[in-house]
Amino acid sequence: MCPMTSTSPSSSTSTQHSPQSGDRERLVLPTRQDEVAEAGSEVFGGPVGRWAKLGASWWTPVRVVVLVAIGMFALGMVQKLPCYDGAWFSGAGAQYTHACYSDIPHLFVGRGFSDGLVPYFDKLPGDMEYLEYPVLTGVFMQVAAWITGVPTDGGDSLQYREQIYWMVNAGMLLICAVVVAVCVARTHRRRPWDGLLVALAPAAALTATINWDLLAIALTAAAMLMWSRGRALAFGILLGLATAAKLYPALLLGPLLVLCWRAGKWRDFVVAAAGTAGAWLVVNVPVMVKAPEGWGKFYTFSQERGVDFGSIWLILQQRSDNPLSTEAVNTLATALMLVACLGIGALTLTAPRRPRFAQLALLVVAAFILTNKVYSPQYVLWLVPLAALARPRWRDFLIWQACEVMYFLGIWMYLAYTTSGDKHHGLPQEGYHLAIAAHLIGTLYLCAVVVRDILMPERDVVRRDGSDDPSGGVLDRARDVFVLGHAARPPRHASPDGPDGAYVHWGSRAARDDTSGTPRSDD
Repeated sequence: MCPMTSTSPSSSTSTQHSPQSGDRERLVLPTRQDEVAEAGSEVFGGPVGRWAKLGASWWTPVRVVVLVAIGMFALGMVQKLPCYDGAWFSGAGAQYTHACYSDIPHLFVGRGFSDGLVPYFDKLPGDMEYLEYPVLTGVFMQVAAWITGVPTDGGDSLQYREQIYWMVNAGMLLICAVVVAVCVARTHRRRPWDGLLVALAPAAALTATINWDLLAIALTAAAMLMWSRGRALAFGILLGLATAAKLYPALLLGPLLVLCWRAGKWRDFVVAAAGTAGAWLVVNVPVMVKAPEGWGKFYTFSQERGVDFGSIWLILQQRSDNPLSTEAVNTLATALMLVACLGIGALTLTAPRRPRFAQLALLVVAAFILTNKVYSPQYVLWLVPLAALARPRWRDFLIWQACEVMYFLGIWMYLAYTTSGDKHHGLPQEGYHLAIAAHLIGTLYLCAVVVRDILMPERDVVRRDGSDDPSGGVLDRARDVFVLGHAARPPRHASPDGPDGAYVHWGSRAARDDTSGTPRSDD
């Protein structure tokens, strides 16, 4: 790999002409740039040739990504068939041994939707007095209940209604999954094929219909698309809606703050933050005012909830003779998250080149996942679009996905073991701890390669052709106004592009000289 200056963002190998943009843009072809993508393309006839006539077909990259996403989502639904046909309704064990559990049919009954109760306003029987989900997710669940309808005069069975409720939700979540894939494919204008990482993610197909997380993920992906187009207000509104559906999207404001600080883009950050706060308030205030106890259940439940599945805290608790209290775990988890955020902030201000927004978004969400006291299997969905944007390299993506699939199988086999009584069918506690370790190691590995790309920008596959931050919007190609440490002077292996040396182009010499070859990064 040889860094050099560049003046044209379109002077790259492994690209194809886009019919919509003529010679203005050239699309990156993964089969010419990525060894795993090249090998996988053999199923469809091999990598695209030098003289292939591209851009003249109906099969545009985004359309292909959408169809693949729909196909993988359908396979995920097929994987749930043993539960749909009876395992959800025949006791706890069968849905675990078939690894097809879903919250959706159970909460249709357990949260009062089958009885027509209104979320947040009507008190529920049992231990959970009110719905423990953020408001916009509650609205999503209620809309699905309305579509499912009330029992007919013929008296539809409760099991039938639970099946229909899951199917309705699956259809709505499919729309969210397609939105995620399209937004990722369009965020980096010259890399639409990176959307296939999202569409083909095996862990995403397996977990898509476990819960309602895809709603928040779709809104977050749409927000990042808006930011990449320089629309700070639209980004803020969509991020606020995403935060009203799930709390984690608000974390993206942290990296954005530090990036805008380094680039001096304060106005855009303020607009984005104001849009986020405004959209969140519009959704939450009506429920907050009219049903304060029901509205606050999500926040009190999150605080009072004990150590749960999938976290490092569970391993420590189950292996300790004197486990930590919930309050102590909350304090330690919060402290570790703050330390991680400070580290990400320091990395942002001292890196030789300003990190890409998607890279920091992945790091901060991954830090939250790693330090949190619970890791539900569907939380992997939070990272899938961010990983595709931050590190669009098939080898690393599939290594991480393999770890997550191991965890997906591990948690269900462990639950099968704990619910099988003396039969002990499934995975014992020690085996489940190994599954948790696989998830933690896979996530840490993904973070490590992203941090390496930040510290060594010449190894970032997105920046190999001289691009800066395709998802950065106003940050893309902006000059630094505040940096610390080594970032305050051009690194030894860089060439300044301007009188102050504040902005440096990176890229591969081979990627510029060999327009028909298949350059490889040196990792």
